[in-house]
Amino acid sequence: MTQRSILLAALAAPALLLGGCMGTDNRGLESVHQPVVAQRDFALDLATAGGRLAPGESRRLGGWMTAMHLGYGDRVAIDEAGDAPPAARDQIAAVVASYGLLLSDDRPVTPAPVTPGTLRIVVSRMHASVPGCPDWSRDSSHEFEGSTSSNYGCAVNTNLAAMIARPADLVRGVDHDPITDPALTTKAIEAYRKKPATGAAALEQVSAKGAN
Repeated sequence: MTQRSILLAALAAPALLLGGCMGTDNRGLESVHQPVVAQRDFALDLATAGGRLAPGESRRLGGWMTAMHLGYGDRVAIDEAGDAPPAARDQIAAVVASYGLLLSDDRPVTPAPVTPGTLRIVVSRMHASVPGCPDWSRDSSHEFEGSTSSNYGCAVNTNLAAMIARPADLVRGVDHDPITDPALTTKAIEAYRKKPATGAAALEQVSAKGAN
């Protein structure tokens, strides 16, 4: 081996070692890939007349919510809720209830002012995802720093983000109800205990005639 070849090999060795350690660094048991919750707001302005929704506005609201595929996890509120006429608010709450939801008392912040004589309905929808997954940026076959795979945690947290029905629970869990119903808490246990075991019945008589 010539002196030039030895010099090139000496220069390339550190680069190869560094190349094996490049990529996402997962030093602990908790993955660096965590679910991120993003929120989007959708608004619709409805006209009012005489303290109620104008004729046809309830049907327009229902059609808009159907197109939005409104469902569990969505939050529906009225901008400037304190100024909403009670009759109009009841009409909106009835439309929202037909989708299995309750009208929220929160007052969402929207960038544009509400036109006089109208009510703005805001649907807040959250979406959970895990940015950067899948991640195979680190070569685990050359691991000199005791780091786990760069893709560690991607499968579990991506599945969690995809399956959770209400992404807001990842930010803040549901508040504890101070009133506890023992019948409700033991319902699952009672159902498990009362269900007959699958092997309780007699074994089925099976004939071997006609078997190959």
